[in-house]
Amino acid sequence: MGNALNVGIIGAGKISGAYATTFDRLSTVTLTSVADLDAGRAATLAAQYPGARAETPDELLAADDVDVVLNLTVPQAHTAVTLAAIASGKHVYVEKPLTATTAEARTVLAAAARAGRVVACAPDTVLGTGVQTARASVAAGDIGTPIAASAFMVTPGHERWHPAPEFYYQPGGGPILDMGPYYLTALVTLLGPVRRVTGLSLTPRPTRTIGDGPRAGTVFPVHVATHVTGVLEHASGALTTLMMSFDVWEARLPRIEVYGTEGTLSLPDPNGFDGPVRLFAPGGDWAEIPERAGYRNASRGCGVADLGRALRTGTPPRASGELAFHVLDVMECLLAAAGTGTAVEVASTCQIPAPVPFGADPDDQ
Repeated sequence: MGNALNVGIIGAGKISGAYATTFDRLSTVTLTSVADLDAGRAATLAAQYPGARAETPDELLAADDVDVVLNLTVPQAHTAVTLAAIASGKHVYVEKPLTATTAEARTVLAAAARAGRVVACAPDTVLGTGVQTARASVAAGDIGTPIAASAFMVTPGHERWHPAPEFYYQPGGGPILDMGPYYLTALVTLLGPVRRVTGLSLTPRPTRTIGDGPRAGTVFPVHVATHVTGVLEHASGALTTLMMSFDVWEARLPRIEVYGTEGTLSLPDPNGFDGPVRLFAPGGDWAEIPERAGYRNASRGCGVADLGRALRTGTPPRASGELAFHVLDVMECLLAAAGTGTAVEVASTCQIPAPVPFGADPDDQ
């Protein structure tokens, strides 16, 4: 691999354009190939980026000018595509979640270790100035010792806007596995790994109806819990209260707040890269903290650039497979706890990734 990381995308769906747009402005990442089971979608995306070609998944995996496979397939296909990429000698960056189950994730990470390949995984939103500034504030002692946090993600459901939303309501989907990685990766980054969870869940509606696009009016079944609430016990002792739902029309809730012995931090949406971080200290009022850490101008794909940095320097990627596995384990344990009404121990743990220096750019490391 040279200085530029050559990337091939498998899965030219809705999110692929955001990644490709980021790569187009980075000198350290080059999009060389796009593949999809729908050849037309692959051709449409590749045509927008000079030097990129559309081909079949097998052709992409065999290509000499692909260093990293960016796996943007639906969650149910993550394992098969990632294993095929590893077998072809490629490194892999996977859209979240890492796989649909921890059993599959163990197989993926073991295969990568045997092959000497690196697997990294979204979300990379935690590398932006929002979560990284909050992390720096916690590390500086601005709120004293963190004792608790809250995290809320509520929406009436993705079928209102997505033209093919069925996979959100199949195993590997639902509010926890779809949106949970953004929130839980941020919480683990801020408060450390999770050792025990408890929770409850609901599936209030057995079917959903597509609300937009050419298939509007199509009714499809729901196979997963769509409203999940729980408590996470971090190894640090801090407790996080979590609610994630595809069943709430509107609410006035914070995205993430962290509560400490000396104050409170309020974070922006962890599904974005930046936004105001606010601090409340006793005797004062809410005040916005100036940005003090995180990638500048970050967008979907900065984690792929960070993987390139890791491969060049021989250091772990910040959006690591280990971190993604722990987050997946926490989500799986939370769903198991919700199904049984008991507390579940989380067997895995992880190292907190290295912080992103203030003002760093994904293209200059």
